[in-house]
Amino acid sequence: MQNQKGKVQCINDDILKKLALKNRYKFLNYCLMSYLKPEYLKFLQETQKFYVKFEREHNITHNEDFYDWIPEIGEQGLITRVNNFKEVGFDFEPYGMTAEFMRILATDFFDPQLAMGMGATVLVVNPIMLHHENVDVRLNALKDLITGKKIGAICITEPERGSDAVHMQTTCDKQPDGSYLLNGVKIYQTNGPKADWVVLYAVSEKDNGNTMGQFLIDTSWEGWKAERVNIPWTPRLQIGKEILTNLRVPAEYVLGEPGQGRSHLFEGLNLERFGIVILNAAEAWNALSHAFIYVNMRKQFDQEILKYQGVGFPLSDYWAETMNLTLSALHVCQLIDAKMKEHGTLPKEFNLALGVTASQLKSVSAKLSERVAYECANIMGGAGVCDNTLMHDLLGITRIQEIGGGTRQIQQYIMSYALRQLFKAI
Repeated sequence: MQNQKGKVQCINDDILKKLALKNRYKFLNYCLMSYLKPEYLKFLQETQKFYVKFEREHNITHNEDFYDWIPEIGEQGLITRVNNFKEVGFDFEPYGMTAEFMRILATDFFDPQLAMGMGATVLVVNPIMLHHENVDVRLNALKDLITGKKIGAICITEPERGSDAVHMQTTCDKQPDGSYLLNGVKIYQTNGPKADWVVLYAVSEKDNGNTMGQFLIDTSWEGWKAERVNIPWTPRLQIGKEILTNLRVPAEYVLGEPGQGRSHLFEGLNLERFGIVILNAAEAWNALSHAFIYVNMRKQFDQEILKYQGVGFPLSDYWAETMNLTLSALHVCQLIDAKMKEHGTLPKEFNLALGVTASQLKSVSAKLSERVAYECANIMGGAGVCDNTLMHDLLGITRIQEIGGGTRQIQQYIMSYALRQLFKAI
C-alpha cells in the first residue's frame, strides 16, 4: 500500500494501491502517447520514472514541506525546460514549451502544490534569461534557480491594485552611484516568504506605468521583509506579502531602468499565462486519473460504479474536454517552439496574437480544471473529499486558478477588447 497521506484511512488497501503514482502515470501516457513526438514521450516517461523513485526512496506522503525537495529535483534538470540554458553551462534536451508541458504534467501528478511552487521560480528565471546581459551576478542567480539551489518569486501585484499591474505604488529612486532605493508593499506572491531571489517591478513615479523598472533582489539584503499570507486552499504553498523599506538594489542587479520595466513586464506575460494553461491541464488530468481508477474498482450494488450512467457519462465528458484542451495547448506549444527555433525570439505579430490566445486558453482551462477536480471528487464520494489522496490538494489549488496570473475578469476584458479591435479591422 502507498504511504498514508491522511490521518485516518478511508479508502481500502486495494484501491489505494491502485491509485499509486505509477498507475496514474500509465493512464496519462495511454491517453497522450499517440499525440506526442517520440522525444517528448520519452522525456515525459523519464521524468515520471524519477518522481516514482523519488517518492518511494523518500517515503513521501505529500504532507511534507515540498520546498525541501527542490534541490534534488533541480539536480535532475527538472525545474524548468523552457530553455537549454547554455549561457550558464547547461545543454538541456529536450527544451522549449512542449518539453515544459511534459515536465509540468509529470510534476503535477507527483505533487500539485510543488508544481505550482516550482512554476513561480520559472517566472523569475525567464526575465533574468532575457536580460542578464552576461553580468556575473545575474548569471549566478540564474544558475542558482535552474539547479534548485535557490527559490524564486516574482513581485508584481500590490494591495488595492491586484490585476492592475501598471499603476504601482512601490517606488524606485535612483541614487548617485546608479543603485536604486525601493519602498513599498507587494502581496500574493507565490514563494514570497521562501524566496532567495526575486524579480520585482517598481515605478519612479507612483501610478505611472511608463516609469516602471525591473529589479533583481537578493532577499538577504537589508530592507526586505516577507510575511506569509494564509491561503487555506493551498496549505503547503508559501504565498507572501513583501514589505520593502529603503532596500538598495546595486546597479548590476537592475534588469530594466525606469521606462523599460513596463515592456519587460509584458514581454513575459504571454508565456506566464500559457504556463498556467499547462498547469490547469495537468491538474485536470491528475483529477481524472484518480477518478478513473476509483470508479473502475469501487463497487456499488455488485457492479463497478463506472457502469452507472450518473458516474460514467459525466466522467467521459470531462475526459473529452480535458483531451481537447490538451491538444489545443500542445498545438500552441509546438507553434511557439517552431517560431523560437526559426527566429530566436517570438515575432511581434505572433506574440500579439498569442496574447489573446493565452487569455482564451487561460480562461477556459481555469474553469475546466476547477470543474474537473470538483466533479471527479464528487464522483468518488467520500474518497474524493477525504485527505487520503491528492484529490484534496487538487480541490484547493484549482479553486484559485481563476485568480492568479490575471483574474477571470481580466481575461474576459482582454478577449472582449480583442473582439472590438477585430471589428475595427474589417
